[in-house]
Amino acid sequence: MATASETLSAAIQKYEVVIGLEVHVQLLTVTKAFCGCSTKFGAPPNTNVCPVCLGLPGALPVLNKRAVEFATLAAMALNCQIRETSIFARKNYFYPDLPKGYQISQYDKPIAEHGHIDIKVNSASKRIGITRLHMEEDAGKSLHDGFPDSDKYTYIDLNRSGVPLVEIVSEPDMRTSDEAHEYLTRLKEIILYTGVSDCNMEEGSLRCDANISVRPRGQKEFGTKAEVKNVNSFRFIKQALEYEIERQVELIESGGRVAQETRLYNSNEGKTYSMRSKEQAHDYRYFPEPDLLPLVVDAEWQAEIKKTMPELPEARRARLVADYGITEQDAGVLTATRSRADQFEEAAKHSKNPKRVANLVQGELMGRLKANGLDMEQSPISMKGVAMSADLVESNAISGKMLKDLYDLAFERGEDFPAIYEKEKPQQITDTSAIEKIIDDVIAANPNQLAQYRGGKKTVAAFFVGQVMKASKGQASPAVVNELLTKKLDG
Repeated sequence: MATASETLSAAIQKYEVVIGLEVHVQLLTVTKAFCGCSTKFGAPPNTNVCPVCLGLPGALPVLNKRAVEFATLAAMALNCQIRETSIFARKNYFYPDLPKGYQISQYDKPIAEHGHIDIKVNSASKRIGITRLHMEEDAGKSLHDGFPDSDKYTYIDLNRSGVPLVEIVSEPDMRTSDEAHEYLTRLKEIILYTGVSDCNMEEGSLRCDANISVRPRGQKEFGTKAEVKNVNSFRFIKQALEYEIERQVELIESGGRVAQETRLYNSNEGKTYSMRSKEQAHDYRYFPEPDLLPLVVDAEWQAEIKKTMPELPEARRARLVADYGITEQDAGVLTATRSRADQFEEAAKHSKNPKRVANLVQGELMGRLKANGLDMEQSPISMKGVAMSADLVESNAISGKMLKDLYDLAFERGEDFPAIYEKEKPQQITDTSAIEKIIDDVIAANPNQLAQYRGGKKTVAAFFVGQVMKASKGQASPAVVNELLTKKLDG
């Protein structure tokens, strides 16, 4: 008899999942979208404000040119078509953290449309369409907890009000939570490469809302969608989508009906909960912003902006594979951020063996970073340090065992590899007579293993190599050890 989990899994196979994502990205400008207030995160509440972003009577907005350039650059990186003339509009709704009673946004004439991101999941490539990218200002922030009287009051911080955003709306092209996760990963990677945002989810500079529905396989019409809002990590977005797929299928299979609503994800419970109904579309009463002229980004300005476009991740990965002979997997790790790729290329240019540099990053550096809860940008060992260590191994100045020990010391002391090497200065033993003496002692101490080797069990050679390296405290040249040991064992 099938378990409830198996029954649900079988039921899910009868349905096709449809996912679309709306991603808000704060632009990394110094000042806000329509005034000169600072956008710096972490200032005391309600200090980065002025009559414009507070919506006081008579205050007029002035568009931030840098925000336009950043939005255009992001749109170009996402393969969007730039609209030469776009219109700002007022999106009217009332909420405590929206001081004007409306949000300046773009509606029917956004700055960019019809883009795409190419993703790969389980070796299968897929193109996810981008419907539009439009500019808008952020709202303030409502604080519902963390204060002694949070059970009675909500606090409002308007520092974020007016910070420039782009909203990137995908087509409903994703069919699994893995595809959604990969789309977000690639989107964040591209935006980070352009430098238009720091995409810090903890500080709210990247936020994602997910729209999800299910429909019987073969049906053309979309099912009723639920929107999951304010999920603060890609991992939780994936979990929220997986929960929603199960919830909606289970509901339909039991004879129920999926409600069109907004839901919130509780990461502690791994569940979504209803927040508010969306049975009726909200009438935002959009109309053109009367205080702002149409935004014109002509061909000449677009060309100037395009000149600032860096080499994007996908192109850079392909070039690193071609230029340095590294694997696609290595290239993926090394290009995860622009700074990491820059550091690797700088190191590779000065290394005798760029491929060994890539191998050390994957084989020695990443494991230690993970074990210490660090990301690449927090590594005590720089890419130049990795390149130096690779060259030392390449020239037989140190052994692989010495390198591992020096890496361990670097992490323990929080110092870069060159400094650790200079202090420790380990010397590899290449003197054949000294190594021969160690080998003779090891063979004499292990007659049983010698008999096994000479009886045909050649894998025992690895035991002897290990013993010799241990006796030499890792300082014997592995190449010399292997050559001499083979002669001794076979003799």
